[in-house]
Amino acid sequence: MRAVVQRVSRASVAVGGERIASVGRGLCVLVGVGKGDDEADADLLAEKIVGLRIFEDDAGKMNLALPDVQGELLAVSQFTLLGDARKGRRPSFVDAMEPEGARAIFERFCDACRALGAPVATGRFRAEMEVELVNDGPVTILLDTRRVF
Repeated sequence: MRAVVQRVSRASVAVGGERIASVGRGLCVLVGVGKGDDEADADLLAEKIVGLRIFEDDAGKMNLALPDVQGELLAVSQFTLLGDARKGRRPSFVDAMEPEGARAIFERFCDACRALGAPVATGRFRAEMEVELVNDGPVTILLDTRRVF
């Protein structure tokens, strides 16, 4: 699984011009599910993200995690994170998991985040979405459960 984690002061997602989810201070996480990913990957990614110490403490040092700041999480499924553009100009998405399997793993990720105490809002799986956010910092972290980077 891959994720783009952005620390935000606010974020929202709309479908067809209608806002379907929003969060205040917290994280906006774009999540891609790849072939071979399973529930263990979802749980690992959830633990890593909810525990990621990227919020500043009183001394101004990134030392606090999402629960420490009572933050919220907006999770958006995004298969294009598995895009491979090493050859040519058109990305290949052959490494992305098929939609129904990806939905189950994405939902497991969201449930695991909730079980760790994070309030989770989500986009709509397989919908054309408009994601709007204010990146706080800016702070952006890339994660991959296969430790590709």
